[in-house]
Amino acid sequence: MTTPSPFDAELLARAAAIIDLCKQRGVMVATAESCTGGLVAGVLTEIAGSSAVVDRGFVTYTNEAKSELIGVPPELIEEFGAVSRQVARAMAEGALKRSRAGVTVAITGVAGPGGGTDEKPVGLVHFASARRGGETAHRECRFGDPGRPGVRRAAILVALEMIEASARAF
Repeated sequence: MTTPSPFDAELLARAAAIIDLCKQRGVMVATAESCTGGLVAGVLTEIAGSSAVVDRGFVTYTNEAKSELIGVPPELIEEFGAVSRQVARAMAEGALKRSRAGVTVAITGVAGPGGGTDEKPVGLVHFASARRGGETAHRECRFGDPGRPGVRRAAILVALEMIEASARAF
């Protein structure tokens, strides 16, 4: 008996294309995830042969984990908040330093249903992608409030897009 994938066909197709691209480019990937809780690494590793490409995933849900595992300065979190451009960039760069990957992606946001504020509402997600020998890219998305699963799924798609873009530039 085969258990179906927890990921839908669109996510699996995007992940498979990224695995193929990274194999062709000879680049490994690492993730640093907060609000997605490892789902980006999960969809990538759902693809057979992903071990040639996926180096590791950091699930850094708490502020302490962000600092301890990937070196995000606590002062940065205190000044800008965990859900910020600055912290997303530090997460991506920290994952690059603490892995063998050539490309990383970081995700930090407010998935809901609670936790949002006027300044940082539910659905706000910051992404960053770092590449060895390249610049760190940032992207901010405001997905609204399609529910926690909706925010997380939308965040996975954006993260996969950013990995693909960084891998193409590698």
